[in-house]
Amino acid sequence: MRPVVIKPTLVCDHGKRRPAIVESLLTDIFQGRLLAGQRLVTERLAQRFGVSHTPIREALIELAGIGIVDLVPNKGAVVRRVTARDVREICQVRRILECAATKNACGRIDDAELRDLAGAIRTLMSVRSPSQAAFIEKARALDSRLHDLIAESCGNAYLANELSRLKTLFRAFRDVAWQHDQARNDYHRIAEEGHEHMAIVEALLNGDARGAAKAMAAHIRSGIRYWTRGMPVNGKAHAKAQGRKT
Repeated sequence: MRPVVIKPTLVCDHGKRRPAIVESLLTDIFQGRLLAGQRLVTERLAQRFGVSHTPIREALIELAGIGIVDLVPNKGAVVRRVTARDVREICQVRRILECAATKNACGRIDDAELRDLAGAIRTLMSVRSPSQAAFIEKARALDSRLHDLIAESCGNAYLANELSRLKTLFRAFRDVAWQHDQARNDYHRIAEEGHEHMAIVEALLNGDARGAAKAMAAHIRSGIRYWTRGMPVNGKAHAKAQGRKT
């Protein structure tokens, strides 16, 4: 079994410890550093992150709640196997939630905020040959900004809460896919995603709820291809093991 890579002690505000631990563990699982069947020992994780047992337990409960670890009696938390099929099924749920939120948010978001977001997307898309990690950071920030804005504006507290509960999982998949592309100097997803984001924003600006939801569905379907190819399969990159279109 491959040893866990020990990262530096967690440095963040007290209230952000649990989300930071969840994000870090998700990344380790999706990049294959934590393998299916491996136990997550509270004491070891507390030492690794430099925190008490409380935020570790809270993080493991959250990971269990989103289906990434199993809490087994007398064994604690055990990493579940996450496959490309799991990613597709999670994205199916995401599409249902986000399309409903997008439809509801239409007409509720200030036009000035949408125009500002559109300007930021166009600026990023105007870069002809993005080849630095900074562009990926900007792309991630814009993606998060758009999805957060829609969730916060959907007018349905239960829907917004469910999206908030799952967004760490969604973004962990996204970030692993970006790292996969960055390692191969493949940056064309930035422009592709930019066009998808613009289609959503323009439909919202036009008050076209159905069109905005349709654009969101297309954006999520497109993202599945990138998310699945960066996933490890038995410790190997999914893209290498998968020869068919997902």
